[in-house]
Amino acid sequence: MGESEARRTYLVVVDDSAESRVALRFAARRAVKTDGKIEVLGIVEPQDFVQFGGVQSAIEEEQRLRIEGVVSAAIGETLDECGMEATIIVRQGEVVKTVREYLEGRDEVAALVLGAAPSGSPGPLVANFAGHDAGQLPCPLMIIPGSLNDERLEQLS
Repeated sequence: MGESEARRTYLVVVDDSAESRVALRFAARRAVKTDGKIEVLGIVEPQDFVQFGGVQSAIEEEQRLRIEGVVSAAIGETLDECGMEATIIVRQGEVVKTVREYLEGRDEVAALVLGAAPSGSPGPLVANFAGHDAGQLPCPLMIIPGSLNDERLEQLS
């Protein structure tokens, strides 16, 4: 693969949910097996009461550190074993719109990987991208059931 050839990228949107950690583990295993990489997108929803840029940047930095902790806890061992790194991106905005905008022009993104809650609503991103926006995504959508255990994840990835 030449320097100019982009590696296959799996984009995972991470929040505090258990299902996003399952999606992250799946994407990491998939990236290892396909010589790809993962990007982790954390989204800070705008806070109405934040009036000052310094406060907003402190909130974004706190969110970045929290996401790094989630990534490390969920896939740190996988990353260490294979020497792969996860690129962590933090954006501010409404989650669906932010993901849609982030994907624009990102041809190296091979798949958007989302975790679905094991019961009840699958979550706003899954509901939107598997429903309303399903035919408009610039890449395939992988929906990972939040109920999968590590053994099953390994088999499927």
